[in-house]
Amino acid sequence: MQPAHLPVMLEEVVACLAPKDGGLYVDGNLGLGGHTEKILETCGPTGQVVGFDWDAAALTLAQERLARFAGRVHFVHENFTSIKETLMELGIGTIDGLLLDLGLSSLQLDVSGRGFSFKGSEPLDMRMDQRQTTTAAQLVNEATEEELADIFFFYGEERQARRIAEEIVEARRKEKIVSTAQLVALVDQAIPKRFHPKKIHVATKVFQALRIAVNRELDSLEQVLADGASLLAPGARFCVLSFHSLEDRLVKQAFRENPLLEAVTQKPLTPGRAECLRNPRARSAKLRVATRGLN
Repeated sequence: MQPAHLPVMLEEVVACLAPKDGGLYVDGNLGLGGHTEKILETCGPTGQVVGFDWDAAALTLAQERLARFAGRVHFVHENFTSIKETLMELGIGTIDGLLLDLGLSSLQLDVSGRGFSFKGSEPLDMRMDQRQTTTAAQLVNEATEEELADIFFFYGEERQARRIAEEIVEARRKEKIVSTAQLVALVDQAIPKRFHPKKIHVATKVFQALRIAVNRELDSLEQVLADGASLLAPGARFCVLSFHSLEDRLVKQAFRENPLLEAVTQKPLTPGRAECLRNPRARSAKLRVATRGLN
C-alpha cells in the first residue's frame, strides 16, 4: 500500500509547465510520481517524462504508480545534479520543460524511518540516498561545536544555534546521540521557553539544517538551476517548488540573473487556503516559473 500522497500545487504546476502532446519533460524530484502522472496525462498520448529521484524507495513506488505509462516515462535513480549528464547519455539535447519539487514526500516523513521527522523516535540518518556515507548522527556526534552552530544558523536560520550546539556537545560527552527523540529533547532543553516558536515545532529548523547539510541540498540546487536552464528548448518552462527561504532565494536569484531565462512569475505563486487545509505541508510552498528565451 502506498503512503498517502498529495502533490503540492498540482494544478498550478501543470498549468505553468504547459505540457503539450509530443513534448519531453524532466521531473527532477519524482517523489511518489504525483506531478509526473498529471504531466503524462496532459501531454498524451506521445509526450514523455524523464523522472529523477535519489531515494530508491520513492522511485520504486513511483514506478508502480506510473506503470500504465510504460514506454513514456524513464526512471533514473540519481540526484538531479546528474540531469545534464544523464540526458546526454540518453541522446537528449533539449527538453520542453523542467520541474523541481524540493519538498519531502509523505514517504520520507511518515514511513521511511530515516529520521526526517521530529515526531516519534527514529535513527538519525536523514540520507535521501542510502548510498551516501555521511549521516545526521555522524554530524551531530563528530562535528565541532562551531561547525554545528554554523550548520544550524546558516542552513536552518536558527537564532539559538550556539545554545543548541553547546547543549549537543555537552550531551554527547556522556552518550552518543543516535535518535531523533534524543535530538528533539536536547533542542527543547537548549532553547529557553520564551524563545520557543509558536507556529512550528521547536526542532523544525535544526532538522531542516541537518538534512540540508547531510544531502548538500543547496549546492545541488545551485548546480541544477544552472544546468537546467541550458537544457531547455526556446520557450520551454522551468518550474521550481521550494519550501523554505534559502531555496526560494537561490531560485529567485537564478531566474533573475541567468541570461538564458526570463521570469514568468515576478512573485512566487502560493497554495490557496483550501489546499493548505487539505494538506498542511503545502503551507510553505512557493512556486517560481521561468521560460527559456527565444533567442
